[in-house]
Amino acid sequence: MGAFPICLFLAILAASGGGFAQTQAPSDDPQRRAQIAEDLGKQKDVRNLPALQALLKDPERAVRAEATAAVVAIGTQHGLAPLIEAVRDPDPSIQILAVDGLVNFYYPGYVQSGWTSALKKVGSQIKSRFSQPDPAVIDPYVTVLPEVILAIRRVTVGGTSLEARALAARALGILRARSATTQLLEALRTKDSRVMLESLRALEKIGDPAAGPGIAPFLRDLYEPVQIAAIEATGQLQNREANPVLRDLLPASRKAAVRRAALIALAKMPEPPSREMFLSYLNDRDKYLRAAAAEGLGRMGEPEHRPALERAFAAEKSESPRLSMAFALVLLGDTTYLSYLVDALNSTFHRGEARPFLTELARRPSIISQLSQSVRGGSNEQKKNLAQVIALSGGADSLPLLQELSNDPNPEVAQEAMRAAKSLKARL
Repeated sequence: MGAFPICLFLAILAASGGGFAQTQAPSDDPQRRAQIAEDLGKQKDVRNLPALQALLKDPERAVRAEATAAVVAIGTQHGLAPLIEAVRDPDPSIQILAVDGLVNFYYPGYVQSGWTSALKKVGSQIKSRFSQPDPAVIDPYVTVLPEVILAIRRVTVGGTSLEARALAARALGILRARSATTQLLEALRTKDSRVMLESLRALEKIGDPAAGPGIAPFLRDLYEPVQIAAIEATGQLQNREANPVLRDLLPASRKAAVRRAALIALAKMPEPPSREMFLSYLNDRDKYLRAAAAEGLGRMGEPEHRPALERAFAAEKSESPRLSMAFALVLLGDTTYLSYLVDALNSTFHRGEARPFLTELARRPSIISQLSQSVRGGSNEQKKNLAQVIALSGGADSLPLLQELSNDPNPEVAQEAMRAAKSLKARL
């Protein structure tokens, strides 16, 4: 970048009014310009954005980083255009910060102040971000501007560092960027484990079945986390053509996590050749395999498996497999086990397991009718979680129930019901 046009900044400063009243004009000192950018961000005034956008062209990286962080801090829709500009910065840490800022607008709280400070000053402290998958995803009713997605897509395949590409891929998953499927599949060819992992997880969140065949080559990847991510995404995307490979992995792999992922994926898209495998693993020593086997048998929809599942449920000591078995038995027609799943919503440890089961079951009209009764007489946790279930699986006839729940005396329940109603309307 060339010399910073101080005269341009001064012109913007003079024309912008009170937003800059407490800020002195910049000098040839980069540290002073960086301090000005930081001060402008602290004011949280949208009128400061033109000056910050000028500072995004500064020849000094530290100034551009402070300006980018300040735009993120202001956080309005008027900051999206400057952040899209910052995404094109040659410095990878500024690319990352700009992408994070774009995500933060649609998913408030994504950017943490401590992380922002570390990134803009050091630019390399990002390894900890790859230690765990990020479960964040925007609500269905949130609409992301196409130009935002386009900017992040470009970083995913052309970012100036592999870390920037990986975190851009993560961002696309959080934003449910269905138009980015092609770029995420292209990113898998980088052979960088971080980029591959984030791309696979993003594809799983986006849920475009067309991505399934592109993921298939990685089902036997030699790096275990990538292999598991590919298996999980395959099950979520319902790529049944991969079932033979998944069945081969169970006896062939020595890695427990791979076997578990493979059986869980098979259970999400059951077919007759998997039946004996499900039956054999129903009594396995590994509780995760027992749980997956039960889910597979339930989804196969064959009532003759009910006695085996009832015996397994009665003998099971671990809660997670019991929830899977209860889910399977409801699928096979025994709705007496539905209350077991609803009761699990009161458990901090197990509501995250029970809610997806109830969401799947609620696609059946008879089940969602029963769950509606549970909403009215349930605890606050049951009401909140069932509102989420109804948002994902209910129909137009569920809206009155959510509207009724939005008047609940518990403010958390009321808020969750209003959010669920918005999600349901967007889905319908």
